Amino acid sequence: DDAPGLLPRCARQMFAGGDSKGCVTVRCQIFELYQDNLVDLLAPADGGSESTSKLTVHHEPCTGDVLVKSAETVTCTDADALLDVCKKAFSRRATASTKMNVESSRSHLMLMFFTEHVAHNVNNVTHGKLTLVDLAGSERVKKSGAEGDRLDEARAINQSLSALGDVVSALTKGEKHIPYRNSRLTKLMSDSLGGQAKTLMIVNVSPLGEDSSETKNSLDYASRVKLVTNDVVKK
Repeated sequence: DDAPGLLPRCARQMFAGGDSKGCVTVRCQIFELYQDNLVDLLAPADGGSESTSKLTVHHEPCTGDVLVKSAETVTCTDADALLDVCKKAFSRRATASTKMNVESSRSHLMLMFFTEHVAHNVNNVTHGKLTLVDLAGSERVKKSGAEGDRLDEARAINQSLSALGDVVSALTKGEKHIPYRNSRLTKLMSDSLGGQAKTLMIVNVSPLGEDSSETKNSLDYASRVKLVTNDVVKK
């Protein structure tokens, strides 16, 4: 592919230190946050609601990483295998049609990659974590025409995005209490916001004049996120 997207680029980069330099393995967990319920997109299709109910968000005190206990974890040794795993998970994500979008995401998507690099001929093992989050866009019900289940989904999306905005606001103001626990989304993203994480936000906006209000809101949101200062330290 002459113009690979973000995920293929990340996959290639994670395995770039392999072969002659060392051995790289990547463990991945992939979830969607649907109406504030965590759904394991790598779990066996016949796992039912029981496997989903066992999922708990855990903060590892030694590394500061956030991980999900009891989740299906797949280990990959090359980029192509990792991309195949992601493709299968994406096919299970909740989508639906609205007046604004033929295939609208009805959930937030989260990919967690835990990397391990073992250098050849050197007693050195390096661990890292990369989290990719595809946030569902905020939705104006009058425009989207959401009803029934679509309306419940829109409310859950907007509430979680509002909670994320509260966390960003607290971080930029330097408040002592950061409300990560107000939403599962912010709980899962707590090691990506503030602290030692290196964080990048990409905002997609509409070029249409009729969507100028939503575009402005999205850019204002991104401007606030940009004010968050992290102290990136390699351990």
